[in-house]
Amino acid sequence: MSTQERQSPQSPQSPQSPQSPQSPQEEIYTWTGRTRRWLLKRLPPQKLLPQDQPSYVSSWIYVFGMASLAALGVVIISGLVLSLNGPQWYHTSGLGHFTNSVHLWSVELFFLLMVVHLWGKYWMAAWRGGRVLTWVTGVIAFAVSIAAAFTGYLLQTNFDSQWIAFEGKDALNAVGIGAWFDVADLGQMFAWHIVLLPIGVGAIVVLHVLLVRVHGVVPPIDATEHDDQVVHPWNESEGPR
Repeated sequence: MSTQERQSPQSPQSPQSPQSPQSPQEEIYTWTGRTRRWLLKRLPPQKLLPQDQPSYVSSWIYVFGMASLAALGVVIISGLVLSLNGPQWYHTSGLGHFTNSVHLWSVELFFLLMVVHLWGKYWMAAWRGGRVLTWVTGVIAFAVSIAAAFTGYLLQTNFDSQWIAFEGKDALNAVGIGAWFDVADLGQMFAWHIVLLPIGVGAIVVLHVLLVRVHGVVPPIDATEHDDQVVHPWNESEGPR
C-alpha cells in the first residue's frame, strides 16, 4: 500500500488526546471540572511554587511572615506531643516539662513575629492592588490565634490557669456568653484549644498564603509600577536560565 493510500481522508484517525496542544479546548460539564479550571486560572503552578521572587523581597520586613509560619509549625508539632501524652506527663516528666516550655516559647515567638509582620504590612498599605482579602485574612488569623492562646493558658492546670479561668468567666458572663463558652470547663477548653481553634487558625493561614501566591507579595509603596519584577513574580525578561 502506498503512502498516499495510508494517509487518505477515508482512513480512520485516532482521537486526539485532551492534553494535546492541537486539540480543541476541553469541554467542561461537571462541577469538578469547573473547579479545576477556576483554580488553574487563578493559581497556576508558576505562581503556587515560583522559582524567583522580586528583588525587594530581600528586605528584612518580608522575613517575618515566613518566620511566623515556621514558629506556627513548632507550635503545632509540640502541641500534638503534649495532647497525646496528657497533663500528667507534662507536669511530672522532665521531657514533658521541656516540651511544654518549647510549646510556650514558640507561641510567644509566633505572636512577636506576627505582630511585627502585621505592623510592617500596615505601614506598607498591604491591601493595595486587590489584596484586601489577603490583609483581612491575616487580621482574622491574628484574632483567632489570641483566642487559641487564651484557651492554652487555661490548660496549664495550675493555680495560674484557675485564676485566669475564673477572672475570664466573670467577663464572659458579663457579656452573656459564659454559659456557652465555659472557661471553667477543662474538657471544653481542651476541645477548643486542641481541635476547633487550631483548625480555624490553620484554615485561615492556608487561605492567607494562597492569596499571597495569587496576588504576589505586596511591593514597597515607592516601587514603580512599570518595574518588571513588580508586574511578574518571576522575572520573565531574563528568559530561561
